[in-house]
Amino acid sequence: MTDDEASFVSGREAAALLGVKRETLYAYASRGLVRSEPSSVGRGRRYNRDDLERLKARHDARSGHGPVAAGALRWGEPVLESGLTAIEAAGPRYRGHPSAELAASASLEAVAELLWTGALPDPAPRWRAPGIGLRISSLTALLPPAAPPLVTLALAVPALAAADPDRFTQAQAPELARARALIRRMAALAGAGRGADQVKPAHAEADIAGALLVSLAAPASSRARHLMRRALVLCADHELNASAFAVRVAASAGADLYACVSAGLATLSGPRHGGVVDRVEALVDEVERPEHARRVIQDRARRGEEIPGFGHPLYPAGDPRGAQMLAAAIEHAPRNPQLRTLAAIVAGMHEAGREPPTLDIGLCCVGAALGLPPRSAVAIFAIGRAAGWLAHAFEQRAAGFLLRPRARYVGP
Repeated sequence: MTDDEASFVSGREAAALLGVKRETLYAYASRGLVRSEPSSVGRGRRYNRDDLERLKARHDARSGHGPVAAGALRWGEPVLESGLTAIEAAGPRYRGHPSAELAASASLEAVAELLWTGALPDPAPRWRAPGIGLRISSLTALLPPAAPPLVTLALAVPALAAADPDRFTQAQAPELARARALIRRMAALAGAGRGADQVKPAHAEADIAGALLVSLAAPASSRARHLMRRALVLCADHELNASAFAVRVAASAGADLYACVSAGLATLSGPRHGGVVDRVEALVDEVERPEHARRVIQDRARRGEEIPGFGHPLYPAGDPRGAQMLAAAIEHAPRNPQLRTLAAIVAGMHEAGREPPTLDIGLCCVGAALGLPPRSAVAIFAIGRAAGWLAHAFEQRAAGFLLRPRARYVGP
């Protein structure tokens, strides 16, 4: 078959491609929507394949594929190509590396470099940032008393941006250095709302895990650092979750890295994303003691209320990240009262035949085991996920197009 013949199809094939009757095909041709020419075989005509595919795409966008595209934004089909993270039953894989294996041996710094560059560094990198990047006293003066980490970071990241006049430079080397410094500073600043005196000692720590522990005024033993590293790595990325998608929208518009991370933080703060961690903490306060867990679960079921932190649409058999964090937390602090209550809630849900725990339960377990202040466990989520947010920003920039979905109008 010649190239010219391959670009044309018979009337029967054209009608089948469009899913219409032959009469409708002839009408399209007569209106100039599809080019046709006499067939070399018989008395019929043949039709231009490019015109047919273009017409089908228009039709699908208006009808059949419109609902499919709308459904894709509701835990549906993939809407973007990405080489960062694949979600599997055993948990996420970061550029082909199982996150569970990375969590057992790698630091957040190493995983961030893997996500950003595609190469897992060996030995683990040691990041440095020249100074904290802003006046700590100016930041804390604007914060409410005992501001939790997400509130603090939501203010700190734009402040860091304002102090960086070179933030619009998108050359690779300076942007990677900026990304490293940003995560280090975020880790050191996370606890500034509760104690500004911890910021500089936290920033002087050798790694992100230690910096976040010191910033949140938690014990920074070697065992605690290992547990924190594990949790940070498990939080590093999770494909196109709500905050990562928000980051990619900002990046596609050319926003600087600080603005991209701010978009992620704003989305993470919602009660259906990172805010679930705070809701789980509130549930623990409601249960109070392990022996009350079954009753609270039953009472909530009777009232038609959900139990936050259980059931993930992408993991019908259970979120392996939550299970890994729960096991690691129990190993670290088996007698912690909050952790025992959390374990009783998980057991109660299992006995009731309910959904398994998610990452949010795992984060609360790690927070309890490490002795973090209330509403601080979500800081692990934010600092760990910042690595993934920045990876999505870099990948979307490289893709080079503006993310601009179409709406399917249903109004009058």
